[in-house]
Amino acid sequence: MKDRRLRRADLILIAILLAAGVLMSLGAVLLSRDGGTVVVRVDGEVVASYPLSEDREAEIAGVNGGVNRLVIRDGSARIEEASCPDRLCVGMGVIRRAGQSIICLPNRVVIEIAGSGAPETDAVSE
Repeated sequence: MKDRRLRRADLILIAILLAAGVLMSLGAVLLSRDGGTVVVRVDGEVVASYPLSEDREAEIAGVNGGVNRLVIRDGSARIEEASCPDRLCVGMGVIRRAGQSIICLPNRVVIEIAGSGAPETDAVSE
């Protein structure tokens, strides 16, 4: 019968993995940039962009007559109402950091936060 107790090496490995996870999470939070612009795409094409600093509401006409209501308030954006059957986009909550997005697949609407002064390309695509 094998000994099922954790050995010292196992405990050290678990501690290292936990520490690495905490450091990666902390780094992601500290290095993320606040967004500057809300970019609205319908069926892959940019149809509007709004500054995240200005409160507003906008109706977004999706494909096949679908409609989403975008609300920008207090430096964050969210979908308040949607005509899609599952309304998952409404449940996605608020976004405010560069790179975050809300996607409504039935209406083919993508709401994305673009960074303020962020380059349009990254190191891989250059």
